[in-house]
Amino acid sequence: MDYDDYTTLGFQREGGVLTVSLNRPEVLNAANAVMEIELGRFFVEVVDDEQTRVVVLTGAGKTFSAGGDFDYMRALLETPELLRKAIPHAKRLIFSLLDCPKPVIAKINGHAIGFGATLALFCDVTFAADHARIADPHVAIGLVAGDGGAIIWPQLIGFNRAKEYLFTGEPLLAQEAARIGLINHAVPAAELDARVNEYALKVAAMPVHAVRWTKITINLGLKQLAHSMMDASFAYEVLSSGTADHREAVAALTEKRKPHFKDE
Repeated sequence: MDYDDYTTLGFQREGGVLTVSLNRPEVLNAANAVMEIELGRFFVEVVDDEQTRVVVLTGAGKTFSAGGDFDYMRALLETPELLRKAIPHAKRLIFSLLDCPKPVIAKINGHAIGFGATLALFCDVTFAADHARIADPHVAIGLVAGDGGAIIWPQLIGFNRAKEYLFTGEPLLAQEAARIGLINHAVPAAELDARVNEYALKVAAMPVHAVRWTKITINLGLKQLAHSMMDASFAYEVLSSGTADHREAVAALTEKRKPHFKDE
């Protein structure tokens, strides 16, 4: 299958393992509308890619993903019509990832923040370089953790622990994230490629239908949960995007200062 027309994703194949890189290193692989659309499209198209048995998802350069592209976030705040179009794309991305029957391994080569954390944590198995930080700082910029964080974090580490981190956006180092079960493994950065490759090739050598149908079965409950929560979580995120506190957070980021929230 030909992936040459993707503009925000890079591809490299080794046997039955396809490595997909978030490929906007100049902005730390922050996601814009095009990346969200292309990711949602990729997880549908790869289903019919007979060469690919396992997908490895990583980031180009030194970062997995710094989250949402700042210019894109500001445009969403200023253009309601753009925001209405963005929500279906974001939903399609999460559900296409959950629906994809092929195992998706996150190789978290650097920090995974906000959208980056959500994307990585919805993957099937997660390996991170031990220096990587994982965080969902939506609340810190006046937003509800509505792009999937409120769904996946509690499933991995429990409700109260998830709320502890989502309430503040406090980052976890990969080793702590692995200790509490947020990710599977934290490994030295120099060993990350080899560890992920070893596991990916091991899975690729397994009986293909058994692996895929096992994933489908396990994801049934997660998909039911996501369908029951996603619309409400996006609706609350949209509400929070119209608050004075979110506008203040965006202004503070632009002006490189500490925000002054007024609970408005």
